[in-house]
Amino acid sequence: MKILLGVTGCIGAYKSALVLRLLQKKGHEIVPVMTRSAEQFIGALTLEKLSGNRVLRDLFEDGSTEIEHIAAARGSDLLLVAPATANILAKFANGIADDFLTTLYLSTTTPVVVAPAMNVEMWHHPATRRNVSTLRERGVTVVEPGVGYQACGEYGEGRLAEPEEIIEVVTSLLNPGKKDSLKGRKVLVTAGPTIEDLDSVRFISNRSSGKMGYAIANEAARRGADVTLVSGPTHLAPPKGVEVFGVRSAAEMAEVVFNLFPSMDIVVKAAAVSDFTPRHRVPQKMKKTESPLSLELEPTIDILKHLGEIKSNQYLVGFAAESEDLLTHAREKLRRKNLDLIIANDISEKDSGFEVDHNRVVLLDREGNEIVLPRLSKNEVASRLWDHIEQRLATRIEVSK
Repeated sequence: MKILLGVTGCIGAYKSALVLRLLQKKGHEIVPVMTRSAEQFIGALTLEKLSGNRVLRDLFEDGSTEIEHIAAARGSDLLLVAPATANILAKFANGIADDFLTTLYLSTTTPVVVAPAMNVEMWHHPATRRNVSTLRERGVTVVEPGVGYQACGEYGEGRLAEPEEIIEVVTSLLNPGKKDSLKGRKVLVTAGPTIEDLDSVRFISNRSSGKMGYAIANEAARRGADVTLVSGPTHLAPPKGVEVFGVRSAAEMAEVVFNLFPSMDIVVKAAAVSDFTPRHRVPQKMKKTESPLSLELEPTIDILKHLGEIKSNQYLVGFAAESEDLLTHAREKLRRKNLDLIIANDISEKDSGFEVDHNRVVLLDREGNEIVLPRLSKNEVASRLWDHIEQRLATRIEVSK
């Protein structure tokens, strides 16, 4: 297939060459499209020699009578922009067409994928959040940026996603073989942390970014399920086509989940729910004193355990985030909470788990299956998870016949 690879001006532009190569290994033809700013970070000649195609960059460069941006749009199967700066996202969202890439976008009727890359504050700015939301509503697929140190020296979200993760997203769009495999199923996913307030400014929480749960919800929606996402506070944009309930505390999440649960077919509890909450919340800010402060905590409601007790035909999935004896604790939790499947991940691993874009997990189900997955992007983990759930549900249907 022919892919138009848009490259814009930021430090992450150097990764576009690797994205190009990985797409070629998948058998795709790549036509690079560069903005003028992109050429300050990577040479057009590099992309031209790697792709074997002329780089498109100037609306008035070609002397032929063919309207080139229209011809390029009509002759391609997908437009990928990696990296996509805040500037290009704003132009796409607001219909500004002042160069080849922006004009090409407005002419494109095939799938569009953008992989944002920018400073953490730019990524979280309300204008950027609004632009990303607008693009999602129009059907543009957004590959969430990664977390880490940036060229400016700051740390946070905004780094260009890893090339392998971008390729996974593109591949799933070009090969939608599982597009309707969950059609007719009602799926509930929980994601993110919960927050337990101590006073008007302080709270207890955890390091969950919500990325795993959002990836699971997004993949279920891509496969045609009717998806509801109950999310604690995160900086993530809602997945396309997913109904989202935002909550803050464990008690709020429990109330929403318990109300939704009876109508669901599959429930995946990926949220990192706080285990404890203050017994007494102070309405105003507690003043600092020289004396030690003691906090009295009480357990929060065990949402997953309660679901296991009241479930009827629902397929119930939980997570076990452990720092020691991973499989032992996961198997015990699978049994004690009456789950159908549990995803065990070792949170002591520095390159997977909380606050990163990858995970290394083991799937354990009640039939005794144990599937060890290597370190994968959270999108790929979500895909493997749904493959397994679909397989188990198909087996359940066969047994009931």
